[in-house]
Amino acid sequence: MALTPSSLTDLFDHGFDTVIDVRSPAEFAEDHVPGAINLPVLDNEERARVGTIYKQVSPFDARKIGAALVFRNAANHIETSLFHHDGAWRPLVYCWRGGQRSGSFAWLLREIGWRSDVVQGGYKTYRRLVVDMLHDRTLPYRFVQLGGYTGTAKTELLPLLTARGVQVIDLEGLANHRGSLLGAMGEQPSQKAFESALASALCRLDPARPVLVEAESSKIGQILIPPSLWEGMKVAPWIEVSAPLEARTDYLLRAYDDILSDKATLHACLAPLKAHRGEALVARWIGFSSAGDKRALTRSLMEDHYDLAYAKSMKAMAPKVIAQVAAEGLMSEQLEQVAGRIASTLQAMET
Repeated sequence: MALTPSSLTDLFDHGFDTVIDVRSPAEFAEDHVPGAINLPVLDNEERARVGTIYKQVSPFDARKIGAALVFRNAANHIETSLFHHDGAWRPLVYCWRGGQRSGSFAWLLREIGWRSDVVQGGYKTYRRLVVDMLHDRTLPYRFVQLGGYTGTAKTELLPLLTARGVQVIDLEGLANHRGSLLGAMGEQPSQKAFESALASALCRLDPARPVLVEAESSKIGQILIPPSLWEGMKVAPWIEVSAPLEARTDYLLRAYDDILSDKATLHACLAPLKAHRGEALVARWIGFSSAGDKRALTRSLMEDHYDLAYAKSMKAMAPKVIAQVAAEGLMSEQLEQVAGRIASTLQAMET
């Protein structure tokens, strides 16, 4: 009997040994159920070819050619990727909407003797549950935002807090972006893939305990924070971290060395700020960069851009700050002390 989940928790707690996504590699790359493996029964070109035949020739011819390709590819998967499984293995299979691709593959696995099943409605069911959670419903979590000026090592604090048992959602980690003008870290996931990772992380949390998230704008690089989370963040209390300017400068020099060393990319990132900070200031920044003076550039970016933007944002939002934690410095031992104080504040909220 097909798995018919009514919530993401139902789907994530499926009880099967392996989740198999039989969609094409392109479909899988855009988004998939977290933890699923991709064993496509039609690759990207084959899927396009069958679709063209369906529209331009006939549905019957498309199904005939599609069936031949599906079973040929399925046979290869059985001989290679799946050959090591014993008879007790239980796979859960899904495709785009729980139709012919997953049904055919699951049938073949059952004929061998494996206890396979499919997700009713396939990926579309899964995506509907993600949208329901992150776009349509109020999340049942008590969020606390971790705020502070740029360079206060908020991202570095998150794993230290996790190690202390604090419930943490690392939005920048999920988005593969440092959440600032110079925050690019390479290719970001698709919006759907980000939401899948976020939903999976949220489902593992205890709603009775506070959940810490780093203070962000509604957009991290090209990724939008989904509405349900954003609404929860807007009303969340804040814990604010502060540190001396020199310590923040030292920290950013370490954390942002990749972009500070890539002058061409850096200058391209700075150029749009002419409209906000003026051509003279941007030219000054580019001059620091061209001369290799990373410290002067970093300090000026904080004093003349990041700090001004943060102060303006705080004035507009006026969040409820429940604790202010001052760090004397931002080296490892000092961050451990800051993490301990933040953890104590959050633990007091649980009583």
